[in-house]
Amino acid sequence: MSLLSLPVCRPQIMDNFDMVLKCRGPVEADYNKHGGLVLSRLFAAYPDTLKLFPKFAGIAAGDLSGNAAVAAHGATVLKKLGELLKAKGDHAAILNPLATTHTKQHKIALNNFMLIREIICKVMCENAAGQDALRQVMGVVIADIDVTYKKLGFAC
Repeated sequence: MSLLSLPVCRPQIMDNFDMVLKCRGPVEADYNKHGGLVLSRLFAAYPDTLKLFPKFAGIAAGDLSGNAAVAAHGATVLKKLGELLKAKGDHAAILNPLATTHTKQHKIALNNFMLIREIICKVMCENAAGQDALRQVMGVVIADIDVTYKKLGFAC
């Protein structure tokens, strides 16, 4: 289910990309702040996801939200998401290497993308319409990650 395979929904999805890109101003102004929020909230809401980040293993749970390394990694996540959003569905060149490393190197199951999507929606978009638009756009991205995962034989 790629954006390109959804011609009937394409105008609505494109509107969603535009709406989401308008929400990104505060995130782009301070990637570290928002990235730290995303990851610390992810770890608080879904503690098992912390195991997916071995470089944070020695950090006490109470110190995750203020940790510079956590914020920096969260910033990396949000910057990559920004690249995907700005591509407005024409994201294969960005997404395929990301899906490949998350399959072969990091071994990240697809459901974890859905978990972080919900956290990102709450951090990035204050209003319900923006959250819904981001949820739909990221649904397309996650579906395309799944296509790459299947091509690589990664069962999750």
